[in-house]
Amino acid sequence: MSKKNVVQSTALIAALTLVSKVMGFMRESLMARSFGLGAQTDAYNAALTATVVIMGVIGVGLNTTLVPVFSEIGQRKGMAGRRSFLNNILSFTVIISILITVVFFIFSPTIISFVAMGFKGEQFDLAVKLNRIGLPIVVLLAFTHVFMGYLQSLEVFGPYAVMGIPYNLVFILYLFIAGTGAEITTFMMVTVLAALMQVLIQVPAVRHSGYRLRPRVDLSDPYMRKVGMLIVPILISSSILQINIIIDKDLASIVGTGVMSALNYATKLNDLVLSVFIMAISTVVFPMMAEAFLRNDDKGTVSILQKAINLVMLITVPATVGLIVLATPIVKVAFERGAFLPQDTIMTAGALVFYAIGLMANAMNMVLNRVYYSYRDTKTPMVVGVICVVINLAFNLLLMKPLAHKGLALATSIANISATSMLFYKLREKFYDFGMKEMVVNFIKIATCASIMGVVVYFFNYKLGSLLGTRKLVITIMLFASMVVGATVYGVGCVMLKVPEVYILINKIKSKIITER
Repeated sequence: MSKKNVVQSTALIAALTLVSKVMGFMRESLMARSFGLGAQTDAYNAALTATVVIMGVIGVGLNTTLVPVFSEIGQRKGMAGRRSFLNNILSFTVIISILITVVFFIFSPTIISFVAMGFKGEQFDLAVKLNRIGLPIVVLLAFTHVFMGYLQSLEVFGPYAVMGIPYNLVFILYLFIAGTGAEITTFMMVTVLAALMQVLIQVPAVRHSGYRLRPRVDLSDPYMRKVGMLIVPILISSSILQINIIIDKDLASIVGTGVMSALNYATKLNDLVLSVFIMAISTVVFPMMAEAFLRNDDKGTVSILQKAINLVMLITVPATVGLIVLATPIVKVAFERGAFLPQDTIMTAGALVFYAIGLMANAMNMVLNRVYYSYRDTKTPMVVGVICVVINLAFNLLLMKPLAHKGLALATSIANISATSMLFYKLREKFYDFGMKEMVVNFIKIATCASIMGVVVYFFNYKLGSLLGTRKLVITIMLFASMVVGATVYGVGCVMLKVPEVYILINKIKSKIITER
């Protein structure tokens, strides 16, 4: 696939995903209105983490290993081979997920103690109850991740892009109807129903490929063994990520009530850029890289990597500046209503600023890890992950006292930046020249445009905005106006400095207009 097609495919996936993420934003806003920052919300977040922690690990492993394995099967055995292997890996994964569900139900109190060591009394009991209610999600995630890997190996990205629509719709309907009377145990039941919708949205595409469910488990299948060999380092690497999350939640539960929820809301805002744009990039380029590996096409892989990295910088650098400059109005407009109070806004905005510092690094990691995985190198990301757990824990302990919850967010960003540096350094051993000089020049151009944008947005939003008052409607209008002004300044700057990816998009628009004429 050409550079232009990478950009175009990414734009299509991003556009489809954007609808899902806007609905996700509505879900979080309604949840903040109903529950705010408090013991109940912290209990829900801890319970949900405990519920999905294992399948989160397995899911990442499956998504990463199944795409290249399905691609190889498709080249050698065709669609019939793909469908046969899908029955095998799906049956095995579902059995494992059921066993995990049973074990987690029995040991739920121990697991909650591990995830949120600061919980006591009623809050602890509530977290255990919510954890047990949500455990069917484990089995549903098994279906979701296997189907996702299968469809992405076929370069069918639509279901992945839109699965958030029915998922979020379930939450929105419940929270809109219940309002501030929403009940947290019912909300966990709604979470299970939403997880079911993620499975169902993929079924038509899976059936359209010719697949029919015929349960079987054949561990002697050589491709099952291949998945087993590839997935172990990824499971370790993914476990490290989950350990990071658990450490953060443990320490957040110690810092104070509402801290875990504040970090969660800040993460959701920070991840909005990642989930809409960067996941679109990594989703599109991973199957391409896997195919390039099978063809021994290093040059093609480098070309795809360069385009992906440049797109990541084009999106995340201005997003970082925007999140830092506009953190308070963003949180205020997004969440401050109902049970979510002004002091909650201050707490969440503070965390958002420090999470935003590591946004570009986090995005880079998603793409760089895919490069290693497409080349069957699962060891490097694993080793880097282990080192970053140590870095994250060290900076958590160092910063949580002087900066409280903001220190936890900053530690996460420092760990992400460290991971990116190590992954880039090791990549030079695979590709001596992968265009680093061109990437640095591109970054300088983008950073210059983003810095100018940040200054303009700051004066526009805070100086001009202060003259118009502090009513919620005024703050909302000024926030969106600031985004438009910022995007305009940034876009014009990128054109003036001749950032390559901007010109690809402009030429695409021009050619489409000419074609329509």
